[in-house]
Amino acid sequence: MKVRRIVANVEAVNPALADRFYADVLGLDLLMDMSWIRTYGSKEKKSVQVSFMSEGGSGAPVPDLSIEVDELDNALHEFTQGGFAIEYGPVVEPWGVRRFFVRDPFGRLVNVLSHVQARKRPRRSRSGQTEDRELQA
Repeated sequence: MKVRRIVANVEAVNPALADRFYADVLGLDLLMDMSWIRTYGSKEKKSVQVSFMSEGGSGAPVPDLSIEVDELDNALHEFTQGGFAIEYGPVVEPWGVRRFFVRDPFGRLVNVLSHVQARKRPRRSRSGQTEDRELQA
């Protein structure tokens, strides 16, 4: 057996309230609407993952969802412009992500993150030759 996907199901009295947070701010497409369930998604393909956490890292609370975005600053701007309070961050974490936490309309704590890009910086070896080494931005 192979797992094909994992779907997060969030209890919501009024699923339409998800539009502003998940569609308008995050830009997800409404894939299915049957009034009692609204499913949002994108065409991005990623590996199947599920995380089990004793804490959220750096002493932060465990988030209900983690959403990786390509431009964290843009996401931060959209959430603050949308009236959503940022509860943690933005911060660059020691494990190579930059992130912030925000609550969705249903009270779920959402970890919005982007991986920190490595950049090359020249370094002199003992022989005096220049070498590349990766640094976290």
